[in-house]
Amino acid sequence: MPLSHLLLAVLITFIWGTNFVVIKVGIGAFPPFLFATLRFLASTLPWVFFIRRPTVPWRTLATVGVLLGAGQFGLLFFAMRADITPGLASLLMQSQVFFTIVLAMIIRRESIRPLQVMALLLALIGITLIGWHTLGRPDAAITGRGFVLVLGAALSWAVANMVVKAAGQFNMLAFMVWCSLFAVVPLALLTVWADSLPVLWSAVREAGAAAWVAVVWQAVGNTLIGFGVWNWLLLRHPATAVAPLSLLVPVFGMSAAALVLGESLPAWKVVAAGLIIAGLSLNFVAAGAARRAG
Repeated sequence: MPLSHLLLAVLITFIWGTNFVVIKVGIGAFPPFLFATLRFLASTLPWVFFIRRPTVPWRTLATVGVLLGAGQFGLLFFAMRADITPGLASLLMQSQVFFTIVLAMIIRRESIRPLQVMALLLALIGITLIGWHTLGRPDAAITGRGFVLVLGAALSWAVANMVVKAAGQFNMLAFMVWCSLFAVVPLALLTVWADSLPVLWSAVREAGAAAWVAVVWQAVGNTLIGFGVWNWLLLRHPATAVAPLSLLVPVFGMSAAALVLGESLPAWKVVAAGLIIAGLSLNFVAAGAARRAG
């Protein structure tokens, strides 16, 4: 992967990591499914009237839209309402790396080198350390329901990665605008299922400027720019090389949550983040060795 592509990927992980603080602001004003609906509505309107549909089948747009909308962000926002803190959510979401790599090996027959296995094991130890210090404890920052919901969100992201990878070359900005269209309907149905219309209308009417800025940032910064660039990278590099870069997200996420929201950052969290960074570094060593051998 060229240095310019690497730096671009790191920028996206920074956007995604700090975005967990923005999500907390959004779901503080809106019910979680409503916030997700507004996010994808703003990702598709008015852009869909000015950007031509990419040359991919409708079923691909619909599949990715549902996976990212109701799957990834619907479940994530619902979990972050009361079942997991922003910093830990940013960490646990990176289980999508393991899901993506396993799916790439099974579906696309992509190979993985022993050094990459060691890299992923280091990162897995870091994630396990987080679970050991939180899950199941009375004062835990994550509940069992939150754990399952966020793992489901991560799996949805991984499957979306595979669908995008199989779709071929196309305009990624247009792809994100049009697939967001298909995220709106299932999220809107979840919204009216979870909350009454008076509650929803009250949330929209009383939302302050910060809440609406959070919606816009979710749509433009996180969805159109973030996923547009991320999927662009996936189309140009093996999933086993791109996916592990998202392991930087919890480093940025936990740091932002500690600085902005006052989320605790004890030594064991720092050690876990260090293990994740070590795994990421080792993965780059393995990727470089694979290029030289090839």
